[in-house]
Amino acid sequence: MQIGNTLFDFKHHGYIMGILNATPDSFSDGGLHNTTDAAVKRTLEMIEEGASIIDIGGESTRPGHESVSIEEEIARIVPIIEAIRKETTIPISVDTSKSQVAHAALHAGASMINDVWGLKKDPELANIIAKFQVPCCIMHNREDTHYSSLIHDVIDDLQTSIDIALNAGIAQSQIIIDPGIGFAKTLNDNLYMMNHLDELQVFKLPILLGTSRKSMIGLALSQPVDKRVEGTIATTTFGYVQGCRLFRVHDIKENYLALKMIEAIKNGG
Repeated sequence: MQIGNTLFDFKHHGYIMGILNATPDSFSDGGLHNTTDAAVKRTLEMIEEGASIIDIGGESTRPGHESVSIEEEIARIVPIIEAIRKETTIPISVDTSKSQVAHAALHAGASMINDVWGLKKDPELANIIAKFQVPCCIMHNREDTHYSSLIHDVIDDLQTSIDIALNAGIAQSQIIIDPGIGFAKTLNDNLYMMNHLDELQVFKLPILLGTSRKSMIGLALSQPVDKRVEGTIATTTFGYVQGCRLFRVHDIKENYLALKMIEAIKNGG
């Protein structure tokens, strides 16, 4: 898959997506990188540590977050995208569910859209992605947290999102899926989903896994947000074995080295 100027070989390799939250209230790193200089500095650090793509968010998606206006979200991310583009050609993904934000971000130099609502929140978003002919990541999410059969329901929900993308003109070769760990799921749901990630290969699409520092890890290990690196690494390596190939994380170097090790084991001999 071509993202920006980079060709990603998801069939044979895993890649690290570095998280850059241009927000004051994200659950783990809110307020750390919401100035242009700090964001550019962190981006260059993440590239040095092994990130192959940067995911920028201008609105927190943590439970209980406060929504921000379209104008505010654009004001948070567009200057950062433009500043990063002056320093590096690394692909930039933008974490948004709003079509107007996506349009502004892509116009500023972003390479991909990552939507936590699977193209279901804003009917125009899929059309914007198709217009710019860029890849998108479709995450599983829903308002109703009651499942008749978790894996089957997740697959059905993702299929609906994929259909929205295809009907808007987004090529199947431009779609990535995400099981939505931590979204509309209990702790047991998340752990069960982790054990059945391989079932998402039914779509024959690249799978992104976003577990970094999330409550699933905190609850399972009884650790605060800043003590969840080891738990995140465990999910990265486990996810790779189950077929995931893109990993959205805060702690780049640690997860990058773990990913390279699991690849070496898998490809060894």
